[in-house]
Amino acid sequence: MDKVMRLASEKGVVLFSKSSCCLCYAVKILFQELGVTPMIHEIDQDPEGREMEKALMRLGCNAPVPAVFIGGKLVGSTNEVMSLHLGGGLIPLLKPYQALC
Repeated sequence: MDKVMRLASEKGVVLFSKSSCCLCYAVKILFQELGVTPMIHEIDQDPEGREMEKALMRLGCNAPVPAVFIGGKLVGSTNEVMSLHLGGGLIPLLKPYQALC
């Protein structure tokens, strides 16, 4: 769990993902469209990936990936991110991390 929390706080927006996950891809594209470049950790390519999956589940993720952290705090998975976005709450959270146009 220490590694997950350390990685989650390294950058403003952090995404734990698996390279073959279509829901992870959808979240990546959403962030790209919103002008945010998250730090992405592909846990299926990390030797400690299984432990990281378990740690994400212990932190409260319904599914281990995608797991989104903003400002070092767990936002959740695809459902929570999309719900926040549709409700207008995601962009204010991302504002400090958006690329300047």
